Amino acid sequence: MGNYTKEEIFCPETIEKLKEHYKAILELLGEDVSREGLLKTPERVAKAMSFLTQGYDQNPRDILLSARFKEDYRHMVIVKDIELYSLCEHHMLPFYGKAHVAYIPNGYITGLSKIARVVEAFARRLQVQERLTVQIRDCIQEALNPLGVAVVIEAGHMCMQMRGVQKQNSMTTTSAFTGAFLTQMRTREEFIHLIHG
Repeated sequence: MGNYTKEEIFCPETIEKLKEHYKAILELLGEDVSREGLLKTPERVAKAMSFLTQGYDQNPRDILLSARFKEDYRHMVIVKDIELYSLCEHHMLPFYGKAHVAYIPNGYITGLSKIARVVEAFARRLQVQERLTVQIRDCIQEALNPLGVAVVIEAGHMCMQMRGVQKQNSMTTTSAFTGAFLTQMRTREEFIHLIHG
């Protein structure tokens, strides 16, 4: 035997309740939950769903404020190609893609990894892409009070790709802006050019 041990942090009571529900769901779908391949599936799904929705337990504003630094820098800061994975609240199927986030500091900056963590905290909830885009924008605006915030998300939605209309190559783009990105066309065009350049 090797020395590998898996460490997971879950609420045991929540996992146990979810497990029983997923077991019932599998039975309702016509599966035999006592067969070997499904014996641990209800627990695995319970843990997977807990992981995929862990954003409910995170405060994105606190994430930004935990690494807020005074800095006299008033040019665009962009963190682009942030991978994101979320669950559509309508069908609980994944949507996935990239977020591009920019802000123009107004006396304060934040750690670059914190921008990605904010995207993650909001994405790890039941979501719609439109709301996700606005939540990221508003969180950064409220926490840092920058001269402007820009957020663009490009994502593919499994609810369109593997069910319903079944359009595998469709992508959805959403955007949300504040401040200079709204009022200064040149600033917004620079952002768009930089994220696609």
